[in-house]
Amino acid sequence: MNSIIQLDAELQSSINRHGFFDLYNKHSFKQPARTTWIDGWKIEYMAIAEPETLHRTPIVIIGGAFQNFNSYKYCVEQLFAAGPVILIDLPSMGANQQITNVDTGLSAGTLELSDLAVMLGQWLDIVGLKRVSVMGMSLGSVLASGLADLHPELIDRMILMGVMQKTRKSWRMLLEESLFLMQEQRMEEFGQAVILYLVNHAKLDVTRMSPTAKRLFFRQMAEFTETEQERYEINCNRLLRLTDVPIPSCKVLVACGQYDSFTLPYENANFALQCPEMEFAMIANADHVPQLQRRKETMHLFATYLRGESIQQLDGILNMTRAQLLTMERRGEARIQVSQPFTHLTHRHSDLQLATEIEDMNFFGLKLNFTQGDSRITAQYPRDLALHLHDEEGSFAIECLIFEIGETHVRALFKHGSFDVAERLLRYIQRQQALMMSASA
Repeated sequence: MNSIIQLDAELQSSINRHGFFDLYNKHSFKQPARTTWIDGWKIEYMAIAEPETLHRTPIVIIGGAFQNFNSYKYCVEQLFAAGPVILIDLPSMGANQQITNVDTGLSAGTLELSDLAVMLGQWLDIVGLKRVSVMGMSLGSVLASGLADLHPELIDRMILMGVMQKTRKSWRMLLEESLFLMQEQRMEEFGQAVILYLVNHAKLDVTRMSPTAKRLFFRQMAEFTETEQERYEINCNRLLRLTDVPIPSCKVLVACGQYDSFTLPYENANFALQCPEMEFAMIANADHVPQLQRRKETMHLFATYLRGESIQQLDGILNMTRAQLLTMERRGEARIQVSQPFTHLTHRHSDLQLATEIEDMNFFGLKLNFTQGDSRITAQYPRDLALHLHDEEGSFAIECLIFEIGETHVRALFKHGSFDVAERLLRYIQRQQALMMSASA
């Protein structure tokens, strides 16, 4: 492929026959993706519309790292009320399997998120779209913000879901831990860890994510092919290198799940507060994947916003004022004290044992106190220590990721690489809460 820019033959004929957008029908999602080549990189997309809203501003959807177009079918059908829809996968994102440039042999890992935002702007110019609304979810929110920063004149409205401006250390450690598991080919653990990071298991009773959806999500991760593993590594490292997400100057809706434990609600709120023309909404009883758990409410919120209508008083949506955003609680889950706080940490590969006291904890992590000097020992083993817990059901251990070390304390996340251990921890916490309530009664 020697040309700098090449549109596939299918796209050429589609433009000649129908205009840019294909009219939506029940077979649309069974069709192969359309493609555009830019400097040896492949962009895959669908451009579909219903006649009634074909005249409205197109909506470009930039998803996260692994969703395929078919997973957006319900979302797209609901968004047609707001306009025609474009689903797009840039190299190594979504279902786009390209990890090597066909002209230069360069790895897609050399493309930073800012480079992909530039590529997206080029693509919009190539296909002749002068004005679009953009919806970015999770990893896609970073690309959407980058596009708005580069081309503010292109953007009508923007929706960002699951966004933060700067990554926190504990969040980076979770991504790094998932990479370690994958590199060690502990794929069952890897699949469970990714689900446990993205889905808030402490709130499954209210998010009501179906066991079937959770199981399918897990199997997708655990059975990654070699190419999919390479793509996961590429996208994780893009996020780990991320230092700043540009603030869009256009009209923007920042949304998140009420119980998002991956990109925390206060992080979404902090991003929103920096946007000059922002609205903010939380999807009630959802976490990092509202489009799976509360898809009707989520898509109704998005379509309403994209039509320029009020998003106040929508079913299942929690609206917040600027004043409320400024005082939002940083921690998503309350910390508790435990009835037997004195315990110990053990090393997974040696006989090292450190006595410690649990100051407080929740499903995601805890603060531990040590005698003078012992906390410093943990600095040598930030990923290799397990906390031992005991209650009337018996004893168990859960591995920790230590991200803050003081003179006599450490703060740590729980690794959560096992559904069984996660369920056991939930039962432990529930028992501790019951003991606290009975003691205060």
